[in-house]
Amino acid sequence: MNREADSRLMSLDQDLVALEDRVAELRKLAAEGADCGDQLKDWEDRAARLGREVAEAFTKADAWEKVQIARHPKRPYTLDYIEMAMDDFVELHGDRRFGDDPAIVAGLAVLGGRPVALIGHQKGRSGAERRRRNFGAARPEGYRKALRVMRLAARWRRPILTLIDTPGADCLEEAESRGISEAIAVNQREMFQLPVPIVCVVIGEGGSGGAIAIGVGDRVLMFEHAYYSVIAPESCAAILWRSSDRKQEMAAALKLTAQDALRLGVIDGIVPEPPVAAHRNPGAAAAALKGAVLSALDELEQVPVEELLERRYAKFRAMGSAGP
Repeated sequence: MNREADSRLMSLDQDLVALEDRVAELRKLAAEGADCGDQLKDWEDRAARLGREVAEAFTKADAWEKVQIARHPKRPYTLDYIEMAMDDFVELHGDRRFGDDPAIVAGLAVLGGRPVALIGHQKGRSGAERRRRNFGAARPEGYRKALRVMRLAARWRRPILTLIDTPGADCLEEAESRGISEAIAVNQREMFQLPVPIVCVVIGEGGSGGAIAIGVGDRVLMFEHAYYSVIAPESCAAILWRSSDRKQEMAAALKLTAQDALRLGVIDGIVPEPPVAAHRNPGAAAAALKGAVLSALDELEQVPVEELLERRYAKFRAMGSAGP
């Protein structure tokens, strides 16, 4: 694998950030009275040209590049979307069986004036927070907490919104000993029976059972540069070809992009991201998420409960029936 090609998109993005930082510095100096107008104009032109180049490059990103974008450390996470898109949020903790899992954020929210239950993966920003939240890889108690909140929503007739962003569920011995597989399976079974509208959105990484454990919904959406896959490309390449260096080839083979998923009928729609990607303008990404979810709920809340459940079941049963 050509390492230069492998990091091309991220390098362009970093160069743009550096240029924009330089422009911000010059603007501050100009505001303070420094004679740097010509220099500022030159750097602004450079940033504008590179910005157009980066936006075009991201638009043409291949499957592996989309995986990199979905994993970008500055990409908005669940708590960011809660802050930017929700009118109110009360977090609930614990599964009432073992403990609380910080990799899953769950609670009651208000979205556009509409009460909802919200469940999402949270990766963490700092090194300490990432470790505390296990990089978004939830343990059994995380998925049981999620189900507890979803059952509350069903009892109170609140729609459910899930935000998916995980490399996969925790598969270490401790999680296995507490029944991670059972927790994932139970969540899937129960979500088919919940008598309220469910909207699921893959906001970043949609990894394996960790994603599908909160991914059974009446509407399944994906952000433009998110990915949804049974396994990470590098892991799959290591298993099949004994080399993670073929991850770019494997990413294409897995058909994991939002565009692939829509074409194959795995999802129902794509949430457009702002120019370049969500990490460049989190506020615009949050507005797009809010609009897409509210639009879906407006439709789903008109459907009688029995019909809603029948459609949900039929939707997932039909996946893959038409072939690739």
